[in-house]
Amino acid sequence: MSKVVIKAENISKQYRLGLVGTGTVRDDFKRWWSNVRGKEDPFLKIGEINNREIKGQSDYVWSLRDINFEIKQGDSVGIIGRNGAGKSTLLKILSQVTQPTTGKIYNKGRIASLLEVGTGFHPEMTGRENIYLNGAILGMRKHEIKRKFDEIVAFSGVERYIDTPVKRYSSGMYVRLAFAVAAHLDSEILIVDEVLAVGDADFQKKCLGKMNDVSKGEGRTVLFVSHSMASVKKLCNKGMVLQNGSIVFQGLIEDVVNYYENNLISTDRVLEIDYSIDDNLPMQIKRVELLNERVNKLFNTLDELIFEFDIVCRENIEGAYVTVDLKDVNDELIYWSGDYSSKRFIENIKGEIKMLCKLPKGILTSGIYNVSFAIYSPVNGVVQNEYNKVITFEIEESQSSYLSQFNINYPGKIGIPSKWDVIKINDGQYD
Repeated sequence: MSKVVIKAENISKQYRLGLVGTGTVRDDFKRWWSNVRGKEDPFLKIGEINNREIKGQSDYVWSLRDINFEIKQGDSVGIIGRNGAGKSTLLKILSQVTQPTTGKIYNKGRIASLLEVGTGFHPEMTGRENIYLNGAILGMRKHEIKRKFDEIVAFSGVERYIDTPVKRYSSGMYVRLAFAVAAHLDSEILIVDEVLAVGDADFQKKCLGKMNDVSKGEGRTVLFVSHSMASVKKLCNKGMVLQNGSIVFQGLIEDVVNYYENNLISTDRVLEIDYSIDDNLPMQIKRVELLNERVNKLFNTLDELIFEFDIVCRENIEGAYVTVDLKDVNDELIYWSGDYSSKRFIENIKGEIKMLCKLPKGILTSGIYNVSFAIYSPVNGVVQNEYNKVITFEIEESQSSYLSQFNINYPGKIGIPSKWDVIKINDGQYD
């Protein structure tokens, strides 16, 4: 029978909005006076759940509330939930980066964690020095680190820069080396946040393979946070779903992912958006739909992304075209429709038109993406732009070994070679 290596008992974490530290001197005095009299902290009785979609009344919020679970040796546990659910806060508590407001964490064994880009690295030190530093923090002796050193460097792929200060590394190089250190040094528990999204597709596969070896081959325990359900299902055997700081479901990974997709993600996926009509705009997008024939509304990495537009052109605007901005779950712009092939379609057209924009397959890795649209003219500037109108969709990784023909499977502001077609003009004409 496997032994329990991590146990959480009534873990809660409270933050005070807008301030660093515990808050005001008056609040600190009330806490002190309650402690002197042997009474409970008065501020633990107040506070609201961390729901960013509603406006709260209290300055105190519970990032986590009454978290209880047990993790056994050798388990791979996926922690999933929306942004702001409390996943990263929980990992920081488990990694002892921060302390819980209430409750206790029990663990058996050394913990290696990768929480965000650059965590645990000293920017002025070289990659080589940081490997030894991280090993020392884990309590390893120099000869133990030296024994693993070549394997770490080979896995990270940054051998050429190993004696360069890490402050000169790109975010991708940071993650490569940080993951290699965390995965190869002798720790009983490996904790990985969603920072692997910074790496390219090949490196993500490499990391998942390594974590799988660590868990199933070496019997180590893995905690993994990701927005990619395909990655979670591939790596983990158990999981838990966080919502507004509380565990709403936990169990076998298949059941956990099904619960998340049916109760949370399904409401987040938005494949069609309608815009409010403004007759004062010379041109306007009325509706956009991401065409999809799959039953579960998911996309595959080999699927062609096809957006259908309904556009009304009331006046002719020189050089007008539609922009497509695609962002990841961290709201970082990673791709945009950089070609200007749509100019010939929008200018010199009057009436209502239906257009298709096709983005080529293989340009995105697995994950959740948001897309916004606008009409722009180099002469008139922004004609229409509603940032709050977004299409949200999820991509699963294909089992095929096909690689992107455009070789742009990494974050960065990149123009997509999109294809545009006018498929219908209602009561309109070319000028």
